[in-house]
Amino acid sequence: MTILVINSGSSSLKFQVIDSENEEVLAKGVCERIGIDGRFTYRTRTGISLKEAVPMKNHTQAVHTLLDTLADPEKGVIKDFREIDVIGHRLVHGGEKFTGSVVITDEVTQAMTECNDLAPLHNPANLVGVEACRKLMPDTLMVGVFDTAFNQTMEPKAFLYGLPYRYYERHRIRRYGFHGISHKYVSRRAAEFMGQDTGRVKTIVCHLGN
Repeated sequence: MTILVINSGSSSLKFQVIDSENEEVLAKGVCERIGIDGRFTYRTRTGISLKEAVPMKNHTQAVHTLLDTLADPEKGVIKDFREIDVIGHRLVHGGEKFTGSVVITDEVTQAMTECNDLAPLHNPANLVGVEACRKLMPDTLMVGVFDTAFNQTMEPKAFLYGLPYRYYERHRIRRYGFHGISHKYVSRRAAEFMGQDTGRVKTIVCHLGN
């Protein structure tokens, strides 16, 4: 199975193409300065490397740029867009609505839109990337993976702040936990290295950013 993974930001779109059979990254890159002047960086497992200015006035054009490159006879890693079996979108905030990965539907995008005020810098940008892909590849399965889903097992005593309860009821103010995709992966890999069952190991997991 060939998977296209996308992380859409406000002015950037990072991507990887993965062969799930052997977990090999076939290509990766980033579309930057979307809506400004556009810069495209691209690298494949075979050593092809690009870094060039490409006008991209919106995320739809950015997705078009990466898809055209992926299917290019000389630079690409696939023959046709239809070789992509599924597109996985990294989505930041699912509030209390999502406790795991989901197939993206109109209902899912609406529920995510309702969480925009909880992540105003990230959710709208994520949704723009989703809609750009749905526009260009309407028949391709798309899955949303939420950064907040992993932390939804927290009990109220862990996620509630020491504030009047009405703030949680009215404004959904609570701990949600972020970088859950990273924490889930790292905790599982740590257990594998120790030869232990993930559910029986207590670990402190650190997400190291820029």
